[in-house]
Amino acid sequence: MALALTVCGIVVALVVIGLFVFGLRRRLIQRSGGTFDCSLRWDAPKEGDGAGKGWSYGVARYNGDRVEWYRVFSYSPRPRRVLERSAIEVAGRRVPDGEEELALLSDAVVLACLHRGTRLELAMSEDALTGFLAWLEAAPPGQRVNVA
Repeated sequence: MALALTVCGIVVALVVIGLFVFGLRRRLIQRSGGTFDCSLRWDAPKEGDGAGKGWSYGVARYNGDRVEWYRVFSYSPRPRRVLERSAIEVAGRRVPDGEEELALLSDAVVLACLHRGTRLELAMSEDALTGFLAWLEAAPPGQRVNVA
């Protein structure tokens, strides 16, 4: 009986510590500011595929001329993807359709982009999209930015 209580106590403590580390990681990512909730689909399919597969929920952070994207459900302190402003080409925007409506946040807008030849899609709120497009257009003089 004592062994079972000890094992249960250890399991509960590990779960609490795991949840605390998730919260601490998110707090450290957001500490410097310039963050927004953003789902990402890397190697996105062509237009018209509303299957909703491949989306990962995350947090994006502006860092100079880059956007760093972190998975929410990860312990890694490093960004999963780094998007450079000069390499992002916006191909268009749309509302989620089909099963995507269930896979994404309720107020999300999908932005189709190309980054160094890789098709990707970012899903974010309308406010975050406005800020992202303004950040893209605010590139230093001499940098070519393609915003559709």
